Amino acid sequence: MHPDSRATGATPEGTQRYRDRFPDRPGHFRQQHGWWLSSIGLGTYLGDADAEADARYVAAVQRAVEGGINVIDTAINYRFQRSERSVGRALKALLESGRARRDEFVIATKGGYIPFDGAWPADPDAYIRRQYLDTRIARPEDIVDGHCIAPEFLWRQIEQSLHNLGLDCLDIYYLHNPEMQLDAIPRADFRARLRAAFKFLEEQVDQGRIQYYGTATWNGYRASPKAGGYLSLEDVIAVAREVRGINHHCRFIQLPLNLALLDALVARNQRASGELMSALEAAQRFGVTVMCSASLFQARLLGQLPEALRAQFGDLATDAQRAIQFTRSAPGVTTALVGMSRIEHVDENVAATKVAPLDEAAFKRLFTQR
Repeated sequence: MHPDSRATGATPEGTQRYRDRFPDRPGHFRQQHGWWLSSIGLGTYLGDADAEADARYVAAVQRAVEGGINVIDTAINYRFQRSERSVGRALKALLESGRARRDEFVIATKGGYIPFDGAWPADPDAYIRRQYLDTRIARPEDIVDGHCIAPEFLWRQIEQSLHNLGLDCLDIYYLHNPEMQLDAIPRADFRARLRAAFKFLEEQVDQGRIQYYGTATWNGYRASPKAGGYLSLEDVIAVAREVRGINHHCRFIQLPLNLALLDALVARNQRASGELMSALEAAQRFGVTVMCSASLFQARLLGQLPEALRAQFGDLATDAQRAIQFTRSAPGVTTALVGMSRIEHVDENVAATKVAPLDEAAFKRLFTQR
């Protein structure tokens, strides 16, 4: 194992070294915060909580990193912590064999939902009480429907994620769907909780346990400003600036974008300096990198694209490749995240990286063919 394989996170030099191994990928790598990030990332949300799915993910992650994907996205609650552990096993094999070095790839995980351990417990309430309430890792008033962003809770989640992944540093740490807290508490209280969480995460950056943080959402940045769970990116970034000034590390968001869910691209529901704009435009204004989830809409787009639309994607052979091409070609998107738990899916998706993303004119034409 290389001596720095565990102790470092992604670096500009490492990710550039990785990029340079794949010179046949036009427009595939995008530079953000000094890192070179692949335009497709491997997601780990779906799958059964069993050993067979674990083994498939281990193989898929290794195949992806070897094939030109250096962004791996997971969460502590995915498959009852089994997704993080599968990623950890894959990374260990890659590092020990010398097929990759730790500074070449970006590992993102999330915290917020109370995670069970390996499987659904016989008594979930008793599990939460024993693991989190009796130990004072969380207070009852901090928990909203199994969700918590209190600093003490996040500290325990980061500890566990580092252990699951076998790492000393997380490159990106997301608060996972923080907007769901707004279902139970006033917006002013939510802002105070967000500020406390961000203060804690900045301290984690200072300690070298994470490099950047952000918010991974489903509805928050896509919702109407009148909706209860709406998140204003302008206000989220304002909270980060209150905590650490302009040198804050809240530099990533995650939200869905695909051919069926276009809100991040077309809904003018975010505001910057008094101007209404889309979430993707607002992120660019605030210096925030966008990772897009649900690129295949959990496979619901496959086999559903009209022939006229398929024709707009040139040499790409499958609907999965076309859907990924759409998301990674959208202005303001750095990485399109795709769930990949099988080697054959990795190979299919990696093949799309050898075709350049759509240019602005071609991307706009897609909207006349939907």
